[in-house]
Amino acid sequence: MDFSRDFIALACAKGVLRFGSFVTKAGRNSPYFFNAGLFDDGASFRELCGFYARAIRAAGLPCDMLFGPAYKGIPLVAGVAIRLAEDGVNLPFAFNRKEAKDHGEGGTLVGAPLAGRVLILDDVISAGTSVRESVELIRAGGAVPAGVVIALDRMERGKGVESAVEEVRASFGIPVIAVATLDDLIGYLGDSPELVANLDAVQAYRDTYGICSPR
Repeated sequence: MDFSRDFIALACAKGVLRFGSFVTKAGRNSPYFFNAGLFDDGASFRELCGFYARAIRAAGLPCDMLFGPAYKGIPLVAGVAIRLAEDGVNLPFAFNRKEAKDHGEGGTLVGAPLAGRVLILDDVISAGTSVRESVELIRAGGAVPAGVVIALDRMERGKGVESAVEEVRASFGIPVIAVATLDDLIGYLGDSPELVANLDAVQAYRDTYGICSPR
């Protein structure tokens, strides 16, 4: 998708995507690091939400509402709902609290009632914990999880031969849409004179820990 390269360019310019030596949660030395929390101003966050909206439209995945898991999914789901509405697609949205509210309306859910086909929005999928919790909440509310949309698919093996994204697909039988993948990043590095020096390290990391291109 053409917009994947534009997204990677934005992430690099904003410092969301950095290159060097970083230790992942799995204890691996990664030559790149992605932190979506650094989309921390109005202009870049608006662009980020626009890329999510474009990925959703490009995928053509039917859905009736959006859901954002706490915490990073909360501003994300609101921003993406706004960007979709600007393009004539007005979807209700909801998100959850980490702690149940014991006064007022109570509960852990905020926003529109869960109903129909619900699309989950998150920044990345690492262990799949937030997706699992989201699926449970959606099903408990009588709705159906329609899929997951993330910013970057690292295409990296977990404890087994599958990536966290593949495990989510297999466990819940739902599609996972990524604004950009490691394939897109490698292609971008190869075409970028300023960043091409990082290409060999990223390719070597993928040769060691990567999976095949997404189906």
